[in-house]
Amino acid sequence: MIRLLIVDDSPLMRKLLTDIFAAESDFEVGVARNGPEALAALPVFKPDVITLDIHMPEMDGLACLDRIMVERPCPVVMISSLTAEGADETLEAMALGAVDFVAKPRGPVSIEIEAMTSLLVDKVRAAARARISRATRLTERVRLRTTRPPAPKPRPTRLSQTNKPRVSGGDEGLVLVGTSTGGPAALDVLLGQIPADFPWPIVIAQHMPASFTGALARRLDRFCPLVIEEVTRPTPLIAGHAYIGRGDADLLVTRRNGALAALPAPSAPELHWHPSVDRLVTSAMDHVAPERLIGVLMTGMGADGAKAMTALAGRGGLTIAEAEESAVVWGMPGSLVAMGGADHVVPLDAIAGRLMSLIQP
Repeated sequence: MIRLLIVDDSPLMRKLLTDIFAAESDFEVGVARNGPEALAALPVFKPDVITLDIHMPEMDGLACLDRIMVERPCPVVMISSLTAEGADETLEAMALGAVDFVAKPRGPVSIEIEAMTSLLVDKVRAAARARISRATRLTERVRLRTTRPPAPKPRPTRLSQTNKPRVSGGDEGLVLVGTSTGGPAALDVLLGQIPADFPWPIVIAQHMPASFTGALARRLDRFCPLVIEEVTRPTPLIAGHAYIGRGDADLLVTRRNGALAALPAPSAPELHWHPSVDRLVTSAMDHVAPERLIGVLMTGMGADGAKAMTALAGRGGLTIAEAEESAVVWGMPGSLVAMGGADHVVPLDAIAGRLMSLIQP
């Protein structure tokens, strides 16, 4: 049984969430009305996972989360609004160690919550299995470094070293990154270690709502050496920059006037997650020689990106899967490994160093 603690000051939300999870056969549910009650329940109820509202009296969700991660680290899924303020607060929660978030319905909660039930249950189940020891406080550890860290020493991979040669950074090329659950903190670590003079553009598909990806790009841009921006219109791809696809849409690589560009596109209805990693990688292979592409698949539930990156590896491109030991959820990178498409399997804090070692000056 998964022991779930629901923390929300709204009696209606507590009831609706309790009913949703009580209807599942694998959940035992406890409730708390505010932060102090939640902290008191930790040693008694001993939850495997927590859903936590951000806006509560007495102690808000961020303060409660901070205490949880210090006193009894546990996977937490934040319940947040889709407003700009809600996006900033949710990203702050990710930095404090929350595994994932679910956006509150925009309209009447009792009517619209049914539409989000399946996603909510899936996310809480995935969070209950998440590894949080390495994810907790990752961003703070990165930001404590006052100088650029040396490239991490190479670590053994699960797979034998690929025979593919390194590629020249002086020629046209792209790094394609896919991530989902646990992704904001993982991107902070990855991009925080890549220098401003990195020779290739980096294009990122992070599963998120549209109201969150702009806030994510701005947050990363403040703390990382690269210039980081959200793609909201056709955008030329420039070395030393990283580009985050707008949420609730897809992100494509194309050419405009002969130069590489990122293009936002309506989400493909046949695909489950957006921005779609599979669609991003496939579009890049249509416009760039596969041997000039490096795919990086990091933490996230599901398998988005695994199929396209396996195809990329088969056509001569290089691929990196985040190692199970560091991934919050090893669904996406684990699927790439299972398909035989990962040239390198590398812990999160060593991915940047591996990227730089694969691209010749």
